[in-house]
Amino acid sequence: MPPSPSLRRAGQAIRALGPTLAVCACLALAACGGGGSKPHRSTSKPPVVGGSPPTAPAAFAGRANIVFVLTDDLSSDLVRFMPHVLAMERHGLTFTNYFVSDSLCCPSRASIFTGNFPHDTHVYGNFGSTGGFQAFHRRGEERHTFAIALQRAGYRTAMMGKYLNGYGQVAGHLADGTATDVPSTFVPPGWDEWDVAGWGYPEFNYTLNENGVLRRYGHQPSDYLTDVLARKGVEFIHGAARDHTPFFLELATFAPHSPYAPAPVDRQDFAGLRAPRPPSFDVLPSHAPQWLAAHPLLTHRQLARIDWAFRRRAQAVQAVDRMIGEIEQALAANGLSADTYLVFSSDNGLHTGEYRLMPGKLTAFDTDIRVPLVVTGPGVPPGSRTPLMAENVDLAKTFAAIGATSLPGDGQSLLPVLDGQSPSRWRNAVLIEHRGPPLSVRDPDYQQPASGSPTTYEAMRTDSFLYVEYADREREFYDLRTDPFELHNIAGGLTPRKLARLHAELKALERCHGGKACWRAMHVKT
Repeated sequence: MPPSPSLRRAGQAIRALGPTLAVCACLALAACGGGGSKPHRSTSKPPVVGGSPPTAPAAFAGRANIVFVLTDDLSSDLVRFMPHVLAMERHGLTFTNYFVSDSLCCPSRASIFTGNFPHDTHVYGNFGSTGGFQAFHRRGEERHTFAIALQRAGYRTAMMGKYLNGYGQVAGHLADGTATDVPSTFVPPGWDEWDVAGWGYPEFNYTLNENGVLRRYGHQPSDYLTDVLARKGVEFIHGAARDHTPFFLELATFAPHSPYAPAPVDRQDFAGLRAPRPPSFDVLPSHAPQWLAAHPLLTHRQLARIDWAFRRRAQAVQAVDRMIGEIEQALAANGLSADTYLVFSSDNGLHTGEYRLMPGKLTAFDTDIRVPLVVTGPGVPPGSRTPLMAENVDLAKTFAAIGATSLPGDGQSLLPVLDGQSPSRWRNAVLIEHRGPPLSVRDPDYQQPASGSPTTYEAMRTDSFLYVEYADREREFYDLRTDPFELHNIAGGLTPRKLARLHAELKALERCHGGKACWRAMHVKT
């Protein structure tokens, strides 16, 4: 069981003896999670939730800082190559059932910023009229983000790395080459510090918008983008500490997105590494949907390419992991370790050979929608894991709640869970929404047919099943209790009554708007 609030406060008092202790502990453990020095912790029992979300614990007397590390296309099978993230798991809380609202970069990131599902952000793709930065900006979604809420609450906010697909630095054009009337120096509202690249996937030869000034970086080792973000993140922490200002820092790496560009120092790592071969590797599910059913066995050349890609991805996350270590050291050096939440996650996962698919995403399989979420911070029970269902739409309200402010949206604050509570009536379902058709060749997420290109679908993932409805009326149902690798589609064997109930529950999720309505819809029969 997690420690009681009183025991956590005792541990926090010990950790508050002085910055020297904090520095030593952080460097020894390579993680800066743990309790805060002076927070007021809730002593109430975990709430019993009927149709309403649980209440968050009382606000901290001194508001905690937040560092959010968001990676790009990082699948859960890469965490084992990241020692600092593994240390975060030992000293913090791991969500074992954390999902994304769409396994595609921009819709997922729009959900993270606003706390809303794609059906409320209306961002369904990376580019075009219903996708990307242009759609997000045109709809005014930038005025409804956690950054706005935190800045208004007195936080110093910083965004570094990747923003939204289509955000670019070429005057009069988006990153995909299409015309726009948004200035190339544009900085969205809500951010005090802005260091963002439009096309940083190669990690070299990119342009950063540094607070409205465009700066070109080259191809020297010191220009490697993830390392640049690490340095800037450390500088930001030092500055906020000097000014005694609570802060929010998002470090959004382009790694390990294709073209899988590791830092020069890491390019020889993991010789002979192969992609994992789970039971779903190079295997089709029974009664596979049309978009998947015709995929042949992977060739030897394709298998070699998959192994190459997985090794490069493992190499690419080394710089991300080092960045986390540098951030932890900066927090410790400023005596902020005990008063800072460190959050690690990804915008979506990636399949590498599962279901006979070349590296890609977009599907409703766990490879693509289930991603890491690890949190350390004030009062977070160390070494804990929770099976409670969580989703990227929850992050905005969680960040706002940490800052003792609020934000409307479809998600729910995870702060009660971070506080060690285990609500008895937590949600048991999450919603995944994806729109076809295939992506544009200008899109960094464009996938060759061999990587899979699902038709438009809506999906409901619970702790016991995955249910998918496609626009072409096909359905999938995987019983995760007996089929954890999603290999047996038994939708055709379900009774009409059960199919009707699943359809109704999924429709309720698709049509929910706002926290209370979506919370109700996320309680389904299993």
